[in-house]
Amino acid sequence: MTVYHVVIFKFKTLVPEDEVQAACDRMLALGTQCVHPKSGKPYVKVHGGGRDNSKEGLQQGMTHPFIFEFENEEDRDYYVDDDPAHIKFKDSLTDVVDKVHVHDFSPGKF
Repeated sequence: MTVYHVVIFKFKTLVPEDEVQAACDRMLALGTQCVHPKSGKPYVKVHGGGRDNSKEGLQQGMTHPFIFEFENEEDRDYYVDDDPAHIKFKDSLTDVVDKVHVHDFSPGKF
């Protein structure tokens, strides 16, 4: 069953805009960098991401949301726990990200 993976960042206050942009570019590049260990092909579908522009004021300081899609929970679990490209990406955020929210869901499962 399809799994949507929603990640929202809050960058540290003094991080320069070019470093924020670079981190966002690296996040979006995971769609081609993450390769499935069995098929040898990219397995993460990136729906996009960018700077929040909601006018509701409910962001609680979170600024940059991203949406990824996985074919199933097994692929999502590999991505989260074992994918070397994802692990390298997470390690690159230490100095620039203050807070991360992650939400996963399968459509129609309540």
